[in-house]
Amino acid sequence: METAIIALGSNLGDRRSHLQFALSELQAISVGPVVASSIWESEPVGPSEHLFYNAAVSIQTNLSPQELFETCKSIEKAAGREPARIRWAARVLDLDIIRYGDLVIHTESLIIPHREYQNRLFVLLPVQEICPDFTDPVTNTPIRDLLRNCPDMNIQPVSPLDGL
Repeated sequence: METAIIALGSNLGDRRSHLQFALSELQAISVGPVVASSIWESEPVGPSEHLFYNAAVSIQTNLSPQELFETCKSIEKAAGREPARIRWAARVLDLDIIRYGDLVIHTESLIIPHREYQNRLFVLLPVQEICPDFTDPVTNTPIRDLLRNCPDMNIQPVSPLDGL
C-alpha cells in the first residue's frame, strides 16, 4: 500500500461538483484513509479565461503508479473531459499525481511528481494543507521552501471539499 497525493482542478461547468465527483471516485479506490484539502480558487495559467477551483487529495492505494494514472484519466473522462487539443485549455476536470510514495518516475507515458507542480501555488497550497511535512521527492526540498520560491498568483481558499 502506498500513499498518493493527487491534485484536482476544474474550470468549466459546475467546478465544485466536478471536484466532489473526483473525490468520491478517489474514495472508492482508496484502501485506507482519505484526506482532502479545501477548495482554492485561482487564476488560470496560460490562455484560459476561466478561474479554476483546485484541491488536493491523499489516498492509500494498492494500484501501481501506471494503474493509478489510468484510473485518474478514466475519472476525468467520466466527468466529461474531452481530450485536450491545446496546452492549458479549459477543462472540466484535471487530475495530476503529485506523489506516489517516494517514487520518482519519468517514462514516456508517466511522470511523477507531475512536472511543473513546484511552480504552481494552486497545487502547493492544497498539498501543504493535507501534508504539511511534504518534501519534493526529487530535490528533498520541504514544502515551505517550495512555497517561498513559487511564482505568485491570485489564489484564495473557497470552502471545504465536501464528501468526506
